[in-house]
Amino acid sequence: MATFDAPFTPVEPVRAYQRVAEQIEERILSGELPPGSRLPGERDLVSQFGVGRSTVREALRVLQSAGLIRSRPGDPLGAEVLGVSADNLSQALGRLTRSHLCSLGELIQFRMVLEAESNRLAARLRTEDDLTRMAGLIERMRSLTGAGAGLREFSETDALFHQAVAEASRNALLGLCARAVHDAVVEIIEHKIANVADATAWMARSIDHHEQVLAAIRAGDAPHAAQLARRALHAYYADHVEPASRPLLTAALEEE
Repeated sequence: MATFDAPFTPVEPVRAYQRVAEQIEERILSGELPPGSRLPGERDLVSQFGVGRSTVREALRVLQSAGLIRSRPGDPLGAEVLGVSADNLSQALGRLTRSHLCSLGELIQFRMVLEAESNRLAARLRTEDDLTRMAGLIERMRSLTGAGAGLREFSETDALFHQAVAEASRNALLGLCARAVHDAVVEIIEHKIANVADATAWMARSIDHHEQVLAAIRAGDAPHAAQLARRALHAYYADHVEPASRPLLTAALEEE
């Protein structure tokens, strides 16, 4: 008879609220409950699951903590489904960095790697619609520069451009991560954007960079498109990360 070298470990009993949360989460992730839809009210959920009101409320609390729903106790309309979004991921990345489980330098390096590869793939796989979308966002950035708009609105349009590039890679996960990492970085170093001495000059340089990226993608020059991302992010953030992490950015900058 075969024997095991390591014994099994005890298991924790699964509580009812966990099963309730799992069922609802599965419906959300499968798309059966799309963003903007509503869950049944608490009384209806109690009846459908055959559990107490406290169990349903605890399950809703878990789902809300995960960013999947927005719930208010006793709401007659039922909890609103938020679904999976870049917001969920950017908040998680921001928390990781602030908790010191991940340094700011590591986050910036990750963004350098992510955007370089997004640019590379976009140069190979983009469509004319993708190019039109990117060009439109650059024009939007240019109009914001002339209108004296706030840097926050400009930064939002910048984020949409990088998201459009990532989505042109035809990989939905790259698109989701691109927006999430951008937002996480901006949230942590927001004061750098807010304290730009010459906002107009800064925005002009940013537009010039985006035009170079678009030109490289349009030309199908994948290596150049990738290097543009690495260089710009290194130039922008290298002086704002902890000194011990700067070699990480340098390593991501270097070409083969």
